[in-house]
Amino acid sequence: MYAAGDVRIENRPDPKIQSSTDAVVRVVLSCVCGSDLWPYKSMPAVDAGRPMGHEFLGVVEETGSDVSGVAAGDLVVAPFTYCDNTCDYCVRGLHISCRNGGRYGFDGVDGGQGEAVRVPQADGTLVKLPVTADSALLPSLLTLSDVMGTGHHGAVTAGVGRGDSVLVIGDGAVGLCAVIAAKRLGAEQIILMGRHSGRTDLGRAFGATDVVAERGEEGTARVRDITGGNGVAKVIEAVGTRQTLETALAAVDDGGTISRLGVPQYEDGPVGPSMIMRNITLTGGASPARVYIGQLLPDVLDGTITPGRVFDQTFTLDQTPAAYRAMTDRHVLKALITP
Repeated sequence: MYAAGDVRIENRPDPKIQSSTDAVVRVVLSCVCGSDLWPYKSMPAVDAGRPMGHEFLGVVEETGSDVSGVAAGDLVVAPFTYCDNTCDYCVRGLHISCRNGGRYGFDGVDGGQGEAVRVPQADGTLVKLPVTADSALLPSLLTLSDVMGTGHHGAVTAGVGRGDSVLVIGDGAVGLCAVIAAKRLGAEQIILMGRHSGRTDLGRAFGATDVVAERGEEGTARVRDITGGNGVAKVIEAVGTRQTLETALAAVDDGGTISRLGVPQYEDGPVGPSMIMRNITLTGGASPARVYIGQLLPDVLDGTITPGRVFDQTFTLDQTPAAYRAMTDRHVLKALITP
C-alpha cells in the first residue's frame, strides 16, 4: 500500500531465514481484514510501499536451526501478530504484547498478502494443523488467525456466559464471529445490530436471535424494546466509531460490560460521570489470537462452528487491489485470497 486507495502488486525478494528462530511459510490462503480498510481509506502517501496482510495459513518451506515445533511440509496457521509464546506477557495470555513479538508488514517482516512470508519466532507463533492443504476446512481455519479469535476475544472480555443477553454492534466479519462466540459460550439472547440483510441473515444462521437495523437513538430504543426495557448485560462493539460506542453505552444495562473490538477511530468518548454512576465496565482490545487458536481449533475441526462462511468471494493474489475496492464498497463481506 502506497497511499489511501493505492494498493499495488509488486515483485519482492523471496523470504530467507534471517534468524535461527525464523520459518519461511509458503502461503496457501490469505485474506483482506476490515482493519486493512482503515489505512486504505486514510493512509498518507509514502515512498516505499507497506507490505499488507496479517491473516494467512500455509506450508512451512524452511526453518531456522532453533525451530523444533514445526518442520518443512507442515500446514500451519499464523496468528495476526508473531510472538515467542514464552515471555511474561505470553504466559499471562497477552500474546499481542509479546516482548519479542511484532506485526507483519513492519520492521522488515513480510505481509501475509503475498506468496511467502518469513515468520519470526516460528515456534511460538505457528500452529500445526491436522489437515491437508486441500481440506474444505481451510477457510474456517484461516479465521483463527484473526477474525474468529477477535470475535471470541470480545465475548470473553465481555464475560459472556450461559443465559446472557448480548448485543453485537456491527455486521462485519468480526461482528459475525462475535455472534458465533457468544452462542458458543451459552448466550441466550444475541441481538445483532446491522443494516445489510445478507450479512444479518448469516448472523441469524450463526445464532443471532434478533436483528436491529436502526442506528443511533432509534437503534437503542429498539434494543431496549426487545429486552423489555432493561437493555443488555453484555455488548460487543465491533465497529470502532464514536457513534457505535455511544450506542453501546446507551443499550447496556447498569452494571453491564462493553467490550470494544473495533479499532477506535476517535480520541474522545462519553466515558465520564454518567458511566461511573451506572457501574459500567469498559474493556476489550486487540485479541491475543495465539492463545485462542488451541481453544477454538477443535470446534472448527468437528464442524461445531463454521466461521469460514464469512468469506463470500475469492480473489487471486493479483486481484488483491480489486478485493480492497470490493470490501470498501461493501460489495464483499470478507475477501479470501488464493495464490
